Amino acid sequence: MDTTGTLDEALERLHTSGPEREGWLSNHAPMAVEALVRNGQQRTVHRWLDRYRHKLEDMPAPGTPVTADTWQEALGDPARLADWTLFFARQLAEQPWRDVLGAWWPRLLPGMPGAATHTVIRTGHAVRTLLDDEAGGDLRPDGSDPGPRLTELAHALGYWAARHAPLPDVRRLPAAGSAGAGLDAVPLIDDRSGGIRDRLARLSALPERPGPPDPDDTAAEDGLRALVRAAAHRYATHAHGEPVMLVHAVTGPNAVLRILPALPRDQWAASLDVAWAVGAAVTAVYSPAEGAPPVRAGSTSPEEVFERAAAHGDEHAIKLADTVLDVASWDPDGDRLELAAALRGVELIEPVF
Repeated sequence: MDTTGTLDEALERLHTSGPEREGWLSNHAPMAVEALVRNGQQRTVHRWLDRYRHKLEDMPAPGTPVTADTWQEALGDPARLADWTLFFARQLAEQPWRDVLGAWWPRLLPGMPGAATHTVIRTGHAVRTLLDDEAGGDLRPDGSDPGPRLTELAHALGYWAARHAPLPDVRRLPAAGSAGAGLDAVPLIDDRSGGIRDRLARLSALPERPGPPDPDDTAAEDGLRALVRAAAHRYATHAHGEPVMLVHAVTGPNAVLRILPALPRDQWAASLDVAWAVGAAVTAVYSPAEGAPPVRAGSTSPEEVFERAAAHGDEHAIKLADTVLDVASWDPDGDRLELAAALRGVELIEPVF
C-alpha cells in the first residue's frame, strides 16, 4: 500500500481529465501511476505525469443524467462519458463500493472489449487500491473511501459503461486441453486493416474455454490465472506482430482476476468465460501466425524487470510489467517466460524517456 500520498496526489491531478483524447484514444495515466506506485516507483510518478500531460484532455461536459430508469439507453454511448461518471459517483456516495461493483458487474462484463479492454483494466487498478485500503483499515466502516481512490472507481466504471461493446456472435470451436494450447488454436483473421473495433467485427470463430464447463470458485480463479500466464508467455514469443495491442491480451484478463476477490462468488465463472473470449479475440485480431525466440530474462529479478519498464516510460510497457510480476509471484520457481515477456515489451515498444 502507498503510504506516501503519491497515488492520491496523482489521481487528484487526473480527475479533471477525461478518459480519452482525440475521440477514442484511452487515457492510460491512472493505470500507469497506480502500477508505478505499487512497484516502488513513487519518486517517478509526477515526472511521468508531466511527460504524459500533452495526452490529457478535459473531462467532457455532462449532458442528460443517467438514472436507474434510463441507464439501458445510455449503455455503450461514448457521448455520455461524463453522465456515466457522475452516475457512478452518486452510486458510490450512497452505497458501499463492493455493492455497486457487484450490482453492475453482470451488466458491464459483456462489454469488456470496449475501448480495447482499457475500461476493465482501469477498473482493475482502481479495485486493487480499494482492496488494499480495506486490508489496511483505511476505509470507513460503511465501505466508503473519503479520498480520490473511490472517485477513480467512478471514473473507471463510467468509462466502461460509456464504451460498453460486446464481442460479435461467432462459431464456437472445440476447447483445447490448456489455456496455452487454446490461444495457439485461435483462428487468426486475415484482414488486419483498421482499429480494434473493425478487426473484432471480422471474427468468425473462437475456441471454447479450456477447463470444466461449470467451474467452481477455485476452478474459475485457477482458469483465469492459467489464461493470464498463457497470454504472457505467448506475448514473449509473438509480440512482434503488434507489441502494443497484444499487451491487452495479457492485461485485460488479469484485470478481471484482480477484481475477482471483490465480487460475489456466483459471478466468478461468468468472469472467466468473458475474460477467455476477450483474450482469445485480441489474439485473433493481432497475433502473428509465427512465433520468435523470446528475450531471455536470465537472472534478472522481477523488481529489475519493472525498473526497466519504468525507465522505458511507455504506459503499455509499465502495465505489462506490472501484470507479469503478478504471474511471477504465483510460481517463483517457474520458467520466467513471463519476465521475458516484459523485457520483450521494453524492447519492441517505442520508449518515452
